[in-house]
Amino acid sequence: MSGLKLFQTKGGVTEVVSRLAEVEAGVRDLVEANLEVMLGVRLLASEYSTGPVHGDRIDTLGIDENGAPVVVEFKRATDAGVINQVLIYLSWLVDHKAEFGHLVRDRLGPAVADQVLWSAPRLICVAGDFTRYDVHAIREHRRSIDLVRYRFFGDDHFGLNTVASVATQTLALRTRRASEPAAPGARVDKGATEELYAEVDQVLLGLADDITKVQRKTYRAYQRLRNFACVCPPQKSKLLIYLKVNPKDVDLVPGFTRDVTALGHHGTGDLEVQLRTDRDLEHAQDLFRLSYAAA
Repeated sequence: MSGLKLFQTKGGVTEVVSRLAEVEAGVRDLVEANLEVMLGVRLLASEYSTGPVHGDRIDTLGIDENGAPVVVEFKRATDAGVINQVLIYLSWLVDHKAEFGHLVRDRLGPAVADQVLWSAPRLICVAGDFTRYDVHAIREHRRSIDLVRYRFFGDDHFGLNTVASVATQTLALRTRRASEPAAPGARVDKGATEELYAEVDQVLLGLADDITKVQRKTYRAYQRLRNFACVCPPQKSKLLIYLKVNPKDVDLVPGFTRDVTALGHHGTGDLEVQLRTDRDLEHAQDLFRLSYAAA
């Protein structure tokens, strides 16, 4: 983001200079007010006290689209201690599962509280910038941490850019072969559809280096900061994939793409893509890229 240049093109070309927030609360308030749109996280609490033992306050507590607990920490500029700080918050979070569960139950109801994904808690750091030491540190700790750089552009534009992203489950999931068993409870039929399932996995992970995935019982989510694709376990004759693409922006093809905006389904996304063959997968790749860009 620091290398991105934005230009106003009406009445000539004028550069819109980027800037940091004047105070930390300026970026925190903006992102928190639009947390689901910007980060794919539902807000649970702001400035949440960690109690007398830890004696601190977590900027933002939330839960993401896949049910994973999320701690969001904001810094106005670069902060050398941000990684150590958020790791302390993660330790607090894991030690206070019951307290977090009560918070989810009070804010979002018992159904959501019963499905919290404790295998993949996340930390999101939003700051003016990060050092190469920060990037190295999150790779060494092997926690689920996203480093996100922000910038204001003039009075009307705001940008977020993922500098680095590490997920605790990524390596294990990347090495799973098609012949290995799927997630507990998932239905897998042997044959061409399962092979297609493995091919989709490679295609989605191959879109970029900042993609992580989270396995749930009823779907597998591929995400940047937010989900951009959710792949359901193979059915007998097809795969169902849900993308964050507006169905009104694409030409729907019966038997291949479907608008599920008003229909209940596993995972997230309003565009359903049905894959039966490798050719279907080829045709779907532009939609995958479109959804990735939107996330």
